[in-house]
Amino acid sequence: MSNPLIAIAGVAALGGLCQWLAWRLKLPSILFLLMAGLLVGPVTGAFNPDELLGDLLFPIVSIAVAIILFEGGLTLKISDIRGHGAVVTRLITVGMLLTWGLLSLTAHVLFDMPWSLALILGSICVVSGPTVVKPMLRAVRPSNKVGHILHWEGILIDPLGVFLALLVFNFIMLDLQSSGIGTVAYILFKLAFVGASLGIAAGFAIAFVLRRYLVPDFLVNVLTLVSVVCMFVLAETLQHEAGLLTVTIMGVWLANTRGLHVEKILHFKEDLSILLVSTLFILLASRVDISVIPQYGWQILALLAITQFVIRPLNALLCTVNSDLAWGERVFIGWLSPRGIVAAAVSSVFLLRLQENDVPMSELLVPLTFSMIIGTVVFQSLTAKPLADKLGISNPEPNGVLFFGANDIALALATALKEQGIKTMLSDTSWSNVRHARQQGFEAYHGNPTSGHATENLDLQGIGKLIAVSADRDTNALASMHFRQDFGSSAVFTLEGASEDAQYERFDTANRNRANPLFDANLSYSRMSKRLREDEIRLIDVQTEPDDLVRDANNTGADEAHVDSTDESAQPRDMPVDNEQLQEQDLKLFALNKEGGLYVYGAGEKISVKKGWKLIVLSPRKVAKTDQ
Repeated sequence: MSNPLIAIAGVAALGGLCQWLAWRLKLPSILFLLMAGLLVGPVTGAFNPDELLGDLLFPIVSIAVAIILFEGGLTLKISDIRGHGAVVTRLITVGMLLTWGLLSLTAHVLFDMPWSLALILGSICVVSGPTVVKPMLRAVRPSNKVGHILHWEGILIDPLGVFLALLVFNFIMLDLQSSGIGTVAYILFKLAFVGASLGIAAGFAIAFVLRRYLVPDFLVNVLTLVSVVCMFVLAETLQHEAGLLTVTIMGVWLANTRGLHVEKILHFKEDLSILLVSTLFILLASRVDISVIPQYGWQILALLAITQFVIRPLNALLCTVNSDLAWGERVFIGWLSPRGIVAAAVSSVFLLRLQENDVPMSELLVPLTFSMIIGTVVFQSLTAKPLADKLGISNPEPNGVLFFGANDIALALATALKEQGIKTMLSDTSWSNVRHARQQGFEAYHGNPTSGHATENLDLQGIGKLIAVSADRDTNALASMHFRQDFGSSAVFTLEGASEDAQYERFDTANRNRANPLFDANLSYSRMSKRLREDEIRLIDVQTEPDDLVRDANNTGADEAHVDSTDESAQPRDMPVDNEQLQEQDLKLFALNKEGGLYVYGAGEKISVKKGWKLIVLSPRKVAKTDQ
């Protein structure tokens, strides 16, 4: 591709498309990114990153990997792994060394590879990484214990695996150059010392600046990013290959500093990491020489099989001995260990120096590493979810609802959902409301669900939607902004109550940050409260196949579809039942499909209700006729 602008735009567009496909198909994005890179690179020859970037290619790759590892360090909170530290420690120490040794032995035997290259390949392929582990965990949703262990292992093993690879690589390179053991030991010590000391110092300095508000909010993300790049370059200047360790320790230090809120930095770095990962995988995959792969077809398949069915299970079983993990959880940990972006980047960087030193069979390093990445990601993506379900360690679909506000509105709506088997949780800053909700049998949190205390203590397992119905519109807006990050914009609802004063609406905080209107865009707190006092909630079973039962999620007008409520066996105990169809004055609240999936009216999107579904509506209360 001769035009650099077209090449850059094409890579960006291709990365965005791959990320969208991964979201749509619920598969790790690395799978689509690697395939795209191979397609535009070695398969078609349409894109050559070496021609496009020249000598800047690997500095750009190194800085991008540093930012990704820093973002991973920001997610490491000591409290998340409390009680499972021993398992994680074993996985990233003894387990990592065991994996390295067995992978190196396997590569040496299968490919008749020199020990020097086999040891380097084994050290590179011990890493997994958050870029591949996190998407799999989101899709599989294993138990909290397993999720935390695999998440921590994936993040910690990246810098430690890189450190191991650097130690092995430098040792072998120095050995090839006939350096003494004293020189090797000194360089390795210097690498560890520089990386750790600079990482701690930089983390402390950034935390000091942020806690004392010495930097305005709009510059926090920019200056943090600049600090990461500068510290990486400084560490690399003082000791080659110490930069990745430095930035990872920086992130971990900031994540665990008391009183420091890194959410804003983390969200910015997450977005940036997605962009960097998309670009890196396409760049690196497009450089792979796939011509050597057919020559070693069965050896590559054997390497993948031994890694998946022997090395990783043995590693996990040994590292989880005497833990409180169930047998199924131990088996699943022994199944999931995909390789990621760091292995791809490190192998590409190492290849240049190996070729400069004429190491035999060095041309196999990158193709074998990418084969490990593609093989583990594809196989584990397809099998992890069924295995977790078979082992009984999958968490349920996040179908539950968190109500912000434990007032009469929330209690009425939560009662209707609870009677249909939907998990509900309430949160309120009023102790009186919380106590009343608990007396009604609901799980209720006393406090604001957006607070730091709630982040640490509010268990949202199985919760996937927010309905903010407190009397304060501004706090509802704040809650909706907070939970959009976790639940997604389409799963967050608030009572709006639009004002008739155009000037007030213009400057109203809640109006500018409004979420999906709940039930009706003009439904205010007072109007909803009045309707619940005067009307009644009833359940309707859809017994016919409506053409379009719901023309618009916000439309509460008449519908032509016939519904029936005569199947009393399927009705909640206390919800009124009658034989009439949906009425014009009914306010549609919720829809439940045959599998119990919950839909909340008010999202502004069409909800196609089908036969066998249930509707929960708010209907005018009927007045009993008296005999004259």
